[in-house]
Amino acid sequence: MGVEGSCLMLSGDGFGVDPVPEVRIGSVTARVLSASGRALRVAVPVGLDGGATAVRLASSPGESAYVDIGAPLATGVHQVDSPVFDREGNLYVTFSGSRGQQVPVAVYVVRPDGSREPFVTGLPNPTSMAFDSAGRLHVSSRFDGCVYRVDPDGGSTVVASDLGVACGIAFDREDVLFVGDRSGTIMRVEGKQAVPLASLPPSVAAFHLAFGPDGALFVTAPTLGTRDSVYRVSSDGEVTVFYEGCGRPQGLAFDERGRLHVVDALAGRGGLLRFDAGATTPERLIDGGSLVGVAFGPGGAMAVAAAETVYRFTSSP
Repeated sequence: MGVEGSCLMLSGDGFGVDPVPEVRIGSVTARVLSASGRALRVAVPVGLDGGATAVRLASSPGESAYVDIGAPLATGVHQVDSPVFDREGNLYVTFSGSRGQQVPVAVYVVRPDGSREPFVTGLPNPTSMAFDSAGRLHVSSRFDGCVYRVDPDGGSTVVASDLGVACGIAFDREDVLFVGDRSGTIMRVEGKQAVPLASLPPSVAAFHLAFGPDGALFVTAPTLGTRDSVYRVSSDGEVTVFYEGCGRPQGLAFDERGRLHVVDALAGRGGLLRFDAGATTPERLIDGGSLVGVAFGPGGAMAVAAAETVYRFTSSP
């Protein structure tokens, strides 16, 4: 899998290095980042249509491999967390803006056919999104420390406030809202009252939350350290390290098969990681790219978000 700016590793025998082979992905020549007789590392170029895309060496015109390339679905956005799909396959994306910035549209809805419409206005610094069991969109604001419930017409109502620097949000099986305060607290919202559940190291960016099939809450909270962890928080607030090998983990989500996907965004070590059920060591699905989030929709649809562009894959791997 790949998106523009990510890397692909081509393995084989007899690759020439002087000169370096010409590699084409689709109809576009790709930049070769490193080369040896057994492997070529190439950058995915811009301008690809997406989907199953041929990878060819100019020296072997009759031989092709195929890679699934994410198609740009929404550009000119500003994501700081994962986008979200609704039950009909519509994708919701944000324009978060800098702190305190007033933007014309806070949340857009992208239809399955790729058309984009303004959905929510007047909401400051939309940060993270989640749907409750009734299919109602909720959005946090890191600016005013509130979580808003969004009506079908795009109007919004505050459902929780005084949440600090409110970032990641998620609903559990009982439809209870959980919110991550970037200063280091995971809160459970009961009515309009926020009750601290667990403490984590403060984040320099944002907390990101997702509930797993076992009912535990999984959290990332990137710091300035050289390594950060994915945390597992039990229902009684016990915090354990699920995986500590990330560079700067950000958005995370579970697919319909219960597999955890985590975006790792540290320069030079970024990409998309997948943990199979029961696994504690991930598989790297996407290598590189400046990614911030991932989401799964009906029918296996998958979206991967960079800060300004959201890419869509027709099915998750």
